[in-house]
Amino acid sequence: MTPAESRLDAIERRLRALEDEREITRLILSYGPLVDSGCAGDVAALWDEDGVYDVDGLLMTGRAEIEAMVRSAPHQRWITGGCAHFAGPPHVTVDGDEATAAGYTLMIVDTPDGFVLRRATANHWHLRRTPAGWRAVNRTNRVLDGREESPDLLASHFPDAVRHH
Repeated sequence: MTPAESRLDAIERRLRALEDEREITRLILSYGPLVDSGCAGDVAALWDEDGVYDVDGLLMTGRAEIEAMVRSAPHQRWITGGCAHFAGPPHVTVDGDEATAAGYTLMIVDTPDGFVLRRATANHWHLRRTPAGWRAVNRTNRVLDGREESPDLLASHFPDAVRHH
């Protein structure tokens, strides 16, 4: 390989890494607007066919269960009452065709007294490149309410991090 070919190969690898991170970030950040607008099929399509969405006491396995959650009466009440699932930018780590991401979501709801924060949640995503693009394999959310499980979930994304309890 010539020096020019070597440089071009390195640039292509770097560009691919940036494109992967951008696609994963867009997937994660699309969850809030899609779920808050009731686009059930589009929300479910963020996951792999057998993907898992683990939200504290609610475990959804497969796109059908995720879609059913969005269509459910409780979720529809959140939408009609006014809510926003707001995600901060995720920290994404790509390793070939697998990736993980960690970040936060806030659920903001409208009340007679104005908008209030209903919950703040730690998120950990495991994603995989598929023929259709990146898809979530597993998303785990835990409310940041003081339990050890929530910061541990965030720290799990950073294998070299040392957490002091």
